[in-house]
Order: sequence, then C-alpha cells, then structure tokens
Amino acid sequence: MPEKSTDDKPGERIAKVIARAGLASRRAAEAWIAAGRVAVNGTVISSPALNVTARDKITVDGMPLPGRARTRLFRYHKPRGLVTTHSDPQGRDTIFRALPKHLPRLISVGRLDLNSEGLLLLTNDGGLARALELPATGWLRRYRVRALGRVTQEALDRLKRGITVAGIHYGSIEATLDREQGANIWLTLGLREGKNREVRKVLEQLGLKVNRLIRVAYGPFELGDLDDGAVEEVETAELRKTLGPELAAQAHADFEGPLEGEAPSPRHPEVRARDAREPGRMTGPGRASFEARLRRAPRDDGERPVRSDRKKKHRRDRTGGPRPKYPRPKS
Repeated sequence: MPEKSTDDKPGERIAKVIARAGLASRRAAEAWIAAGRVAVNGTVISSPALNVTARDKITVDGMPLPGRARTRLFRYHKPRGLVTTHSDPQGRDTIFRALPKHLPRLISVGRLDLNSEGLLLLTNDGGLARALELPATGWLRRYRVRALGRVTQEALDRLKRGITVAGIHYGSIEATLDREQGANIWLTLGLREGKNREVRKVLEQLGLKVNRLIRVAYGPFELGDLDDGAVEEVETAELRKTLGPELAAQAHADFEGPLEGEAPSPRHPEVRARDAREPGRMTGPGRASFEARLRRAPRDDGERPVRSDRKKKHRRDRTGGPRPKYPRPKS
C-alpha cells in the first residue's frame, strides 16, 4: 500500500536526510526508495513523499544511516572553463573534479556558468545551500564586469527599478560605472536574485557585451585574495555567527556534529563503496594517516581553517592596471 504524503508532518523529506548523511544525492536516494531499499521504523517505504525526524529510525539495505556530519562551508575561487556540476554530459571539466580529493562531498550554493569566475560557496549541507540561494534571504551578490561598449551612469541607475528582458523580470540591480579601458568598460554590479545568466542578459539589453564576469562577494563572504582554483573553509564559529540563529534554524544547520571521518557510527556499505571509488577521501572511523590529519579541518572553533595546498601569491588585476577596490554592500 503506497505511503501517504506527510507534507504537514514536522521534519524533513526522507531523501534529503539520506543525502545529508553522505550516502548519495537526493535523486539517487529517491531511486533507492522506489527500489524498496529504504525502511523507516522497520517498514519498507516506496515513496519519497515522507517527512522524518530525528526520532525515526532509517535504514538502507538494513544498515542504519551514518551519523550526521557537522555543517561546513567553503569559499572557492572558481576559474573560467569549469562547469558547476558533478558530471557533464558534454564531457567538460567540472569544479568538483578540480577540487582537492581530501574534501568531503560538497554541493554548490547557486552556480557560476562556464565563462564566469570568482567566488563560489560550497557546502556539505543541502539545507544550508537552499537557504542561502533563496531570494528571501536577501544576500547581495556583487560582481566585477568587463563589457564591450559604452553606457552612462544614468542608464545604469534605472536598473534599480528592475528591468524585464524577453518576458523575464529582474529585480533591483545596483550598478556603478567604474572606468573605461579602450573599447571596454568596467562595472560593479550588486543583485539579490541571481537568476540564470542575469548579469549578461541585463547588460546585453543595454547594448553591452560581457567578456569577463567575476563574482567578488556572496553576502558577507568575499573573494578577497583567494587564488584561482583555491578553496578555504570558513571556521565553524564564524559561520555560526554570520548565519545567525534564524537562518541557521531555517537551514537546519548542525554546528555540534562530528567532522566527516570522526563520526562514531559504523560505516555504511554505500560509504565504503563511495570510498573505493574515491580513495583520496577521509571517511570512516579509526585513526587517519599523518598526511590526512595534516589536511583535516580544525577540531574546535579556535584553530585555523582548512586551506588549500597551493601557496598564496600576490594577486593583481589581470588587465594590467591597479587592482580596483570593491565597494562594500549597502546595509
């Protein structure tokens, strides 16, 4: 007999909980449910339309879920030429193939397209990713843009009222004309929605052709001097403080759980299979190697965050001129 939907029941969707435990994506978890591999409180379920809470006992192939890992967030400097996806049907390089192998399974907060670069937030918590993507969260995304053509500040100021392009309405955009450089101009843009290719489409409506797009901030998190391709973890204490209690509760964030690889629960067969496919990962109980411990995230909030293996170097504006100052978002 099919399960009834439990949309009104408190808790979270079963597939989301399985994905958060690190066993698989939500789509794969839904396929496991349809195949009869998942049971809740001893009863095999066949529909993902089920909400569960911490009191429910969930098993996959008869094995309990691993303990939930701590919510973590990373700043990543996405280079051009990478797509923001785990796999690409066209065979293009992805950001997740380029990331260091010792990191946990991560998902992106929003996306940057193939030819865009700059700050991309990554997290191991799907609930946090969705909360930070919502326009209702109101976080300002800031971009530095180089575009071919000319435009006046007056025309840019009109974007504050919003604009409709090809039947799609885009909300208020803060735009500043910074300087001219040959046939190009440099702009700074701030927006809160982040719809698909929004910056490119809006500026094209103004007669501009974007040839470089760099995201320099996502809400309170900034690109700073992070090198191309580098990744750096946000400390747990800083993340907790930045999110605040309301947003953390909305995302169901967990700042007290163990780091991945420190969970005391036995390793699930799906986790072992995943580790076999990705031998560079640090998962499961027991003592990690000395090399792995050097790369592991801090055990408490007072230590330094995980940093990439790449050495930092002085970063300059690639246009040859002095590096422009990025204006702070308006409060």
